[in-house]
Amino acid sequence: MLMARERRFIELQRVGRFATADRQAAPHVVPVCFVLSDDSLHFTIDGKPKLQRTRPLKRLANIAENPQAAIVFDRYDEDWRHLAWVMLHGRAEILTAGGEHERAQAALRVRYPQLQAMAIAGLPVVALRIERVVSWGALDP
Repeated sequence: MLMARERRFIELQRVGRFATADRQAAPHVVPVCFVLSDDSLHFTIDGKPKLQRTRPLKRLANIAENPQAAIVFDRYDEDWRHLAWVMLHGRAEILTAGGEHERAQAALRVRYPQLQAMAIAGLPVVALRIERVVSWGALDP
């Protein structure tokens, strides 16, 4: 589904902006660290102080109410000939255990060494099942 140049552009990015909406369609956007697999994108909830709260993170609550989500990766440059972005749309799924959960967290630990010191094994992973890709601009490095 992803063209090679879109995949390459995404893999060069360190963060994406993940968007969800609740039942009333109120948007919520947060930056996330991610890994890209075949037709899914994964990110884990890390050891944030927010997790001590009594209610779930807004992104997880939104996915439970409305699994339609999107993530955008962008590059800004003062020379606007170099502007580019890729947006992935799909259904988000919360994984709490299992092989896909473990593989995603292992890949995330490799990509982001900061996660190696965090106790994330028991924390959820979000899988975005890519259904549609939209891109624009100078995607080549």
